[in-house]
Amino acid sequence: MSEFINNDFADVVLNRRSIRLYDEKVKISREEMLQMLNEANEAPSSVNLQPWRYVVVDTAEGKEALRPLVRFNQVQLDTAAAMIVIFADRKPHEYAEEIYGQAVKEGKMPQDVSERQLAMIMPRYGSLPERDMDAIVIRDASLAAMQLMLVARAHGYDTNAIGGFDAEPMAATLDLDPDRYLPVLILSVGKAKEAGHDSVRLPADKITTFK
Repeated sequence: MSEFINNDFADVVLNRRSIRLYDEKVKISREEMLQMLNEANEAPSSVNLQPWRYVVVDTAEGKEALRPLVRFNQVQLDTAAAMIVIFADRKPHEYAEEIYGQAVKEGKMPQDVSERQLAMIMPRYGSLPERDMDAIVIRDASLAAMQLMLVARAHGYDTNAIGGFDAEPMAATLDLDPDRYLPVLILSVGKAKEAGHDSVRLPADKITTFK
């Protein structure tokens, strides 16, 4: 169980800001990074296939490889403890038997339910058109990204969600199969060196319809 630095839910959610300048002296250990990613993995996903994949860029060499792909976000690259590139896996069903088998082993799912689920998932996911698969896995990876931003705040860090990057070469640059892995978002993470700007949100009554 994690011991969060910040257990104030309202503060974590309502005072989150996008941070662009971080304290370069503050590093995040890989042990804590994995802890945060495990907590982010509690995000929901379609039939629990968890199609998000992380590449944590926290070395000087890794950042230099990433540099030409984040031309408009150099400050975050240079000062953040890490840049976490979140990919969506177009073949998440390849992990289905492992996930459901572990659920059975831990007593979280009966064997017969696991078998029924797998009998439904494997042929469906194996035959989905790429467009439909992309919609599912990008949505699910985005849920994990949002959860990770809040988890990072609970650990005392800040983030910036970066969508402005060169997507086409991203997977190959980070040694992933570009036909299988879709870059969804980059999160810079570290200790804020300056406060993020307040921003305006549209009121719920303007964007909501009740039926």
